Amino acid sequence: MTSFTRPRGRRRLRAAAAAGLAFALGLTACSTGDGGLDQNISDDEQIVIGAEQEPDCADWIATCAANIWGSYTMRIPTLPRAFESRKTDGSWELVPSDLLTGEPRVAIAEGGKQTITYSINPEAQWSDGEPITGEDFVYTGLQIRDGDDIFDKSGYSLIESIDAPNERTAVVTLKTSTGSWKKLFSGDYSVLPSHILKSEDRAEMMKDGYDFSGGPWKIESWVKGVSVTLVPNDNYWGEKPKLKKVTFQFITDTAAAFLALKSGQVQALYPTPQLDAMSQIKAGVPNTNIDVDTDSGNLEALWINNAAFPFDSLAVRQAFAHSIDRPAIVERLYGQIGVEQVQQSFLTPLNGVYAREDFSRYTRDLEKVEDLMMDDGWRRNEEGIWEKNGKPAEFRITTQSGNQRRELAEQILQKQAGEAGFSMKIANVAGADLFSSVAPKGDFEVGLWTIIDTVPEPDLGSSFRSDAIPGDDNGFSGINFTRANIPGADGLLNTVARTTDDKERITKSHAAEKLIAEAVPGIPIDTVPNIVMTSSKVKGPVEVNPAEGPFWNLEAWTLD
Repeated sequence: MTSFTRPRGRRRLRAAAAAGLAFALGLTACSTGDGGLDQNISDDEQIVIGAEQEPDCADWIATCAANIWGSYTMRIPTLPRAFESRKTDGSWELVPSDLLTGEPRVAIAEGGKQTITYSINPEAQWSDGEPITGEDFVYTGLQIRDGDDIFDKSGYSLIESIDAPNERTAVVTLKTSTGSWKKLFSGDYSVLPSHILKSEDRAEMMKDGYDFSGGPWKIESWVKGVSVTLVPNDNYWGEKPKLKKVTFQFITDTAAAFLALKSGQVQALYPTPQLDAMSQIKAGVPNTNIDVDTDSGNLEALWINNAAFPFDSLAVRQAFAHSIDRPAIVERLYGQIGVEQVQQSFLTPLNGVYAREDFSRYTRDLEKVEDLMMDDGWRRNEEGIWEKNGKPAEFRITTQSGNQRRELAEQILQKQAGEAGFSMKIANVAGADLFSSVAPKGDFEVGLWTIIDTVPEPDLGSSFRSDAIPGDDNGFSGINFTRANIPGADGLLNTVARTTDDKERITKSHAAEKLIAEAVPGIPIDTVPNIVMTSSKVKGPVEVNPAEGPFWNLEAWTLD
């Protein structure tokens, strides 16, 4: 089964065959041998959900926690956030969560410093009964700003100070104003309990799971390679779960997952659209509700290592973009479920108002390939492959091994690139390696993976700013895996992130989009649709939240 991975700060990675990063939680397991069902709880009080990936760790601010399935199964259900993505007048927006009493007070001082004052709900408490306080904001913010092995410090690097003037107040002072301030303590990150973690090694204590909670659910167990089980947090101050237990059973094979759904062993799936999954979805599954949402926050793209030969040449990147027939790829991969739209921006429909369609200039044009390559000093060798200074235009394409849909895409791309004079070799790796070492260290020429917008806020900066290139200087915490250094883009992207004037954000974002398309740090292919499948017995407001996934309101689900 496939999945996505989203780099944090802006997006999480969902790797193919699933986003492929696996978490390991070492809580006391209560395996029942039947996928996690508790025989002491009636069948109308518990459900099993098929999960196509197992996370790598549960230390949510560390680089090991890039896998989106970790957020779906554990972080979002168990930890509080300042803002949540909720639908307002038909569009998804960031709104204050029940952790806060309402909108924070925001002030911009002379000189540009921005102060954000959070007022914490007096009823908010951790599962051990201790109140959630301003000190929890202080602890969390400084762990991200000052810590090592942090996936993305975007926004947090602007923090000048965080104070807790009283138990129910947190005051964050930023060195400069930012229009993206709502992403602090939200999106990919959640508030952590200072009273539990401040004297501990956070990474060591959380990586294999935790028994505290500030959300509607608690982690009861994580059986490695088998399942994660959630139970209600009795001390949650908001809406209490209606189910007594939810088990996420790891089923990484698409066919096995569909069989489990048909047989009633699982009651819900959130499958990545693999080839065999799409054919079954088209045919329909008995007693199953299927929702396909094409306006997702999931962007699948080719990510080009701009520092690696032969793509250290702009002309080669542009020529490669003209060698690809993207509409044919999208039709072959998703035509069965009616998805035909080629993505022309690195911003997804979730942030479409900030996007342009500048990549529409790159259509398959072999004459254009010839002109670009020859003008750059390349000539065809005896095998018909472009060559320059004795070096052929050879490169690897890398994704997570075992993903049939991605492997088919690679085969199509390999044929198209070969016809254009490029020698493309498929060199896939294990999912656990793709985002933990291969991409951060730049050990690839072209990567194929999906990135997910996790908040309805535009931020291409974490993917394309030059200071987000992972390396020794930043502890490999950046997610500019393409090593892109686009003249003029950094300033525009920083303005998009920092300005509080939305019109200016749109203008600067459009300008940045144009520069990115000219530089071709990668090539967007399509928006991967969200597909949620639930047994007809599942009741409640089942709907995919493009930022928080399909299980964002799990506490409201029931069984008939």
